Amino acid sequence: MRVRAIVIRIIRQFFRDKRTLALMIVAPMFILLLLHLVFNGEDYIPVIGVGDVPEQIEDQLADTGAKTDRMTEPEAYTAMDHQEIDAFITMNGMTPSVILEGSDPTANRAVMQALQQAFENMKPSERSVRPDVTYLYGAEDLSLFDNFGPVLIGFFIFFFVFIISGVSFLRERTGGTLERLLATPLRRWEIVTGYVLGFGIFTTFQASIISWFAIKVLGIMMAGSFGYVLLITFLLAMTALTLGTLLSAFANNELQMMQFIPLVVIPQIFFSGLFNLDTMAEWLRSISVIMPLTYGADALREVMIRGKGWSFIDHDIYILLAFSLFFMILNVYALKKHRRL
Repeated sequence: MRVRAIVIRIIRQFFRDKRTLALMIVAPMFILLLLHLVFNGEDYIPVIGVGDVPEQIEDQLADTGAKTDRMTEPEAYTAMDHQEIDAFITMNGMTPSVILEGSDPTANRAVMQALQQAFENMKPSERSVRPDVTYLYGAEDLSLFDNFGPVLIGFFIFFFVFIISGVSFLRERTGGTLERLLATPLRRWEIVTGYVLGFGIFTTFQASIISWFAIKVLGIMMAGSFGYVLLITFLLAMTALTLGTLLSAFANNELQMMQFIPLVVIPQIFFSGLFNLDTMAEWLRSISVIMPLTYGADALREVMIRGKGWSFIDHDIYILLAFSLFFMILNVYALKKHRRL
């Protein structure tokens, strides 16, 4: 009877906490749906710029399914800089010369497979000719960890800052500290700014240590400026900080704060560049525009793998800054939920 009483109490507790009950059922289905949509996408189709190569080679490349575009070498370098093409093929005497953009192993493999298939379909007398392959960015030995490293740095910084800031702000509220602050002459925006700056000191330290460890100790490829990496990770941490404090206003305990992870944090993994967005359906790709991690990971890759500077990451920087400011403004309004000033 006593065991039965415990079982009944637990069942009733679950039914009273409808958010937990819904999370146990809805969240796994939601994540499985995302996995289904991501991994059931189309195969990656490479885009190859062609210069002064015989039409036969271009036709063979087109027969493999690759997209080809005639252009000059300067145009090709500009297109690869803006990731509009994956490779450029031209003739170096009698030998085809291939320049791979190089920063994405998936695209590299797709280009090389297309080239291999194209040359296998040529006449037997021409099959002995093999192209010279060079890399504009990255290298032949670019590992998956080098490619995923910038995304993982951004994700772990975002994830842990989100959790720590959300739980910490929740404890400030449930412990009565926030209520006492609301009773003072401080304005809501002053309270939010103070918390963001206070937590921001520690998030800056955390982002710096994680970035240094990944690059210097783990040896993740680093072609650009470490200062830009610190700036990007700082803004990504501030976005996670302001989002975490905002959502903590809608949680009553730590468990409910954790329930936001599969709904807010995990989906960002699929749209951060860890999986190639070009293989997804167009409507699914459009979801990435509301994911802060998309912009953080993109900027980190531009700096760490492609060695780019401000002109290539300013768009991502401004959007991360806008996310942080937007979440701060929402935090100010969320404090009305507790008390009007």
